[in-house]
Amino acid sequence: MPLTMGEKIKIMLKRRNMTLAQLAEKTGQSRQNMSNKMNRDNFSEKDLKEIADALGCTYTAGFVMNDTGEAI
Repeated sequence: MPLTMGEKIKIMLKRRNMTLAQLAEKTGQSRQNMSNKMNRDNFSEKDLKEIADALGCTYTAGFVMNDTGEAI
């Protein structure tokens, strides 16, 4: 079973020795708002880009055609 986005973020927080409160501050959100997003695993693409930036990562998203392997 693949990891949820929230689980991936938790892994990155641990690797960066960062708390959820610190991540929230770096992304301009309240700790409570970030906690709610983590609990619901509900992030916009904008959120994910900001989180990646705050964690010193690159966020990539896209589609790959199953029949041709073409990346969109």
